[in-house]
Amino acid sequence: MARDWTKLDEDDVRVRPGRGSRPRTRRRPAHADAATGFVTSVDRGRYRCLVDDRAVTAMRARELGRKSVVVGDRVRLVGDVSGRTDALARVVRVEPRTSVLRRTADDTDPVERVIVANAEQLVIVTALADPEPRPRLIDRCLVAAYDADLDRLLCLTKADLAAPDDLIATYRPLGVPYVVTHKGGPADELLEALSGRVSVLVGHSGVGKSTLVNALIPAAERAVRQVNPVTGRGRHASSSAVALELPAGGWIIDTPGVRSFGLAHVRPDTLLAAFPELEEGAADCPRACTHRQPDCALDEWVATGNADPARLDSLRRLLAARESADID
Repeated sequence: MARDWTKLDEDDVRVRPGRGSRPRTRRRPAHADAATGFVTSVDRGRYRCLVDDRAVTAMRARELGRKSVVVGDRVRLVGDVSGRTDALARVVRVEPRTSVLRRTADDTDPVERVIVANAEQLVIVTALADPEPRPRLIDRCLVAAYDADLDRLLCLTKADLAAPDDLIATYRPLGVPYVVTHKGGPADELLEALSGRVSVLVGHSGVGKSTLVNALIPAAERAVRQVNPVTGRGRHASSSAVALELPAGGWIIDTPGVRSFGLAHVRPDTLLAAFPELEEGAADCPRACTHRQPDCALDEWVATGNADPARLDSLRRLLAARESADID
């Protein structure tokens, strides 16, 4: 028998309960009393933060969503910030970053990986021997520093094994400052260049980054490993980035050794701007020049002695790598 819907009352209607007892809202807690912290290391979802003079372990709060938290970030924390070993705080906010150093896995990877935040200076560490220098990797790091608006410093290690003259001559036209170190030697010149600043150390495995850190901060006790005598490649002594405070003020961020430095996030015009000795010559290039075509004006610019041919070759390899998976 059909029911007469006009005669139903509230007792005849089934009301489905909501999924939650409280209505959803876009408003988020203000966390006005949140403590300020500096992220010094990241390990499996746990963030080591310096709050005043104590180290606090924290996790990322849900309200951050997918926003990343990296070494060098300045964050706001709530919860237990006492620094006790059994305490756990929450990162509820990441302060605006003054700089971001990024790289991709290769030159065709669209996913950017933030290495560190809020650094002021990129220190490109390269050995003069054992393992041999890789100028193309140096060029990539210089481009990344230019893109991130970081000051650049070239640190040449193991000068007791080989002379630095040729490598210095290659980068002298760029005006990139440099320091030279050797095993067991003083690190005073490097310390002077780092003091009072936030600097990030980047280089491929085996170049001596951890050795430098131990010389600058003996208490750091960073693991040091030897270069493989068969392959000539270094082994990773550091597995994650870590920020360490210098005795005279400032911070250094030691990063794991890299074997590649993808620049998929860097636009082609930014790549050229990172080669200032070539940028002037490119003014005579044909419209929409790719700098890889036969009528590119950079060939004549280099032929007349205005720039090192190796630098033009490096630029073209970087441009070509953006169109393929071939990376140094």
